[in-house]
Amino acid sequence: MNQTPDWNREALLQSPLFAPLHPVLAKLEATGFPTLQECNALLEICPSPVTVQSGARLRFVPQQCGKLPFEAQYEPRCYLNGEVPTRAHNWHDLFNALVWLTFPKTKAAINARHYHALMKQGIADEAESSSERGAVRDVNTLLDESGVIVVYADAELAGLLRDFRWKELFWQRRELVRPQSSQQRMGFYILGHGLYEKALRPYVGITGQGLLLAVEPAFFSWSLARQLAHLDNLLAEYLAEPEHCRSTRDLSPVPLLGIPGWTADNDNASYYDNTAYFRHGRRA
Repeated sequence: MNQTPDWNREALLQSPLFAPLHPVLAKLEATGFPTLQECNALLEICPSPVTVQSGARLRFVPQQCGKLPFEAQYEPRCYLNGEVPTRAHNWHDLFNALVWLTFPKTKAAINARHYHALMKQGIADEAESSSERGAVRDVNTLLDESGVIVVYADAELAGLLRDFRWKELFWQRRELVRPQSSQQRMGFYILGHGLYEKALRPYVGITGQGLLLAVEPAFFSWSLARQLAHLDNLLAEYLAEPEHCRSTRDLSPVPLLGIPGWTADNDNASYYDNTAYFRHGRRA
C-alpha cells in the first residue's frame, strides 16, 4: 500500500504538472505540511478580497463530522458563508485550498452552480425531470476534481484533441503544444484538485478532463501570473452562462503524460503507440 507522500515543496515547484500552483506554493513554508492557518494567511495577502458569489469572504475552516443540516453541508456552507471545510494534513483538501487561491473566480462559479442546482433539486416538483440538474452537478464535479483548462490559439489543434488524434497533436505538432516554446499555440493548466493529488505519483493512465477555451496567440508570451488571472476570468465567465457545462461530453479527455515536457518518457514517437493510454475515441 502506497504511503501518503511527505510535504516536499521544492519537488512540487520543479514539476510542470503543478505549474499553475507554483506562485502560491512558493509562498508556503519549505518544511512542515501547510496548516489551515497558513492557507488563511495566504488569503489575507491576496491583492483583492477573495469572495464567493454570495459576497461572503472566503476562509478555510475545520471540517465538521456527522449528519449536517443543509446549510452546514459543503457546497451550501461555502456559498452562504464563504467557509470551505478543510481537513488537516490532507493532500486533497490542501490542493482544493491552493486552487481556490489560484483560480478564485472559477471556484466560486463552480460552487454557485452546485448550490443553485441543489436548491432547484430541493424544491422541484416530482413531475419535473431532475436528470438535467443531475448532469449539471456531475459535469461540474468532474471539472472541479479532474479538470484541465486547455487553451488554444489554433483551432486545428483543438480539433486534434477533440478527435483523439494524440500522436499528431503531441508528436507531429510537438513544438506547438510544448510549454514555453516560441511556437506554442496550445497550453494545459490543471484545475482539478483531485487530479493534483494523483499527480503526486504520476502514472501512465493519468487523465484529466479538458475544457477547451480559445485565446489570442499573444497569451503564450505572457507571464504565468497574467495567464492565470486571464484564465480565471475567462473560465468564470464561461461557467456563468447556464448553457455551458451541462454534459460530460462538454469535456475532452487529456492523457496528461502525453503533453511534451510533462514526463521524460514521452520524448520519442513510439511512446504514443500505447493505445491503452492514447485511445482512439469515445466509446459509444
